[in-house]
Amino acid sequence: MSRGFLVILAILALAFAVITGVAVNKGLLGQPQQTAAVGGPFHLVDQTGRPADEGVLRGKWSAVFFGYTNCPDACPTTLFALAAAEKQLGAKAGGFQTVFITVDPARDDAKKLASYLSNPAFPRRALGLTGTPAQVAEAARAYKVFYQTAKDPNDPGSYAVNHSTFTYLMNPKGRFACVIPYNAAPQEIVGHLRKAMALGDGAESC
Repeated sequence: MSRGFLVILAILALAFAVITGVAVNKGLLGQPQQTAAVGGPFHLVDQTGRPADEGVLRGKWSAVFFGYTNCPDACPTTLFALAAAEKQLGAKAGGFQTVFITVDPARDDAKKLASYLSNPAFPRRALGLTGTPAQVAEAARAYKVFYQTAKDPNDPGSYAVNHSTFTYLMNPKGRFACVIPYNAAPQEIVGHLRKAMALGDGAESC
């Protein structure tokens, strides 16, 4: 990629982080965001090619993250932290899963997701989801996730994807519990999880 394009990406990423950071905490008019509005129906396929909908969240605490396999920083960083948190949960790790939903369905088919998530440094209990562009957009809307393709003007065949970097913790009923901020340390993630688990699956705060 050209240096100019990388500078543009950096500016867009910074602006996006500010915008999405505000969006998660406040509504469009500055009012508190309704947590019940986070999450909802989706129709995708998992890394084995099997159909998957919001039912995959039920029965486990789920860390839902939207990213893509060619992501150079936020995605692997988040997955590394979630893997470390999974280990720190010990016996409770069996009730926790990471759900990675791609925002780059053009390149991330089920086979590529399976290969990507097989990285031993990533969570052992990771579910990868993909689908058609319309299906991915449906899931992103349900989770209030923004993503946008950023093409290199000097290399039309090359592109990156700007996207939200928050992780959404969903309870075993598939309902929103809380937001785990980007760059949260593993112990911070575990703290959120243990608090949520202690409050029970009816909790909407952790």
